[in-house]
Amino acid sequence: MPESFDCQSCGACCSTSADWPRFSTEPDEALDLIPEALVSLDLSGMRCENDRCLALAGTVGQGTACTIYAIRPVVCRECQPGDPECLIARDLHGIV
Repeated sequence: MPESFDCQSCGACCSTSADWPRFSTEPDEALDLIPEALVSLDLSGMRCENDRCLALAGTVGQGTACTIYAIRPVVCRECQPGDPECLIARDLHGIV
């Protein structure tokens, strides 16, 4: 992975759209592990403030971390460094 795609110095994918971090194929047992404070009120995905997932810690483009990385939803696991979604998010945040 090129250094420019270091997720821990980016975080753009987790702060691009409140509509993106949706639950899809997670079993109930996996969803039960996510802290209630981080789940959207309609229970459809991760709770966001504006377009930023509340599970994201740090400053986008400088240093970030997912506070629930080990139990993050499938949609988060599927986003890969350098994939089309990653590139769109990086572009929206002006991260080259």
